[in-house]
Amino acid sequence: MSSPADDQALVADLARASLSLGGAGEPERDCWRVVHRHVHGMLPSEYDIREIDEDLFLAVLARRKADSAAAADDPA
Repeated sequence: MSSPADDQALVADLARASLSLGGAGEPERDCWRVVHRHVHGMLPSEYDIREIDEDLFLAVLARRKADSAAAADDPA
């Protein structure tokens, strides 16, 4: 069975969405928030302890970091 973390289009969409939540300051927090929204249908509240898909979170975070590194290397 395929995991959501294996869906590269979903991972890319969530990584892009994480940028709209706060930018480069807190990528881990922003990626966690977009995965939470994807899984539960809403951004987390202050004390929200519902679980998220850890593999999806890690895939989104890795994609965001890779995209950020590629953008930094691109002299466009």
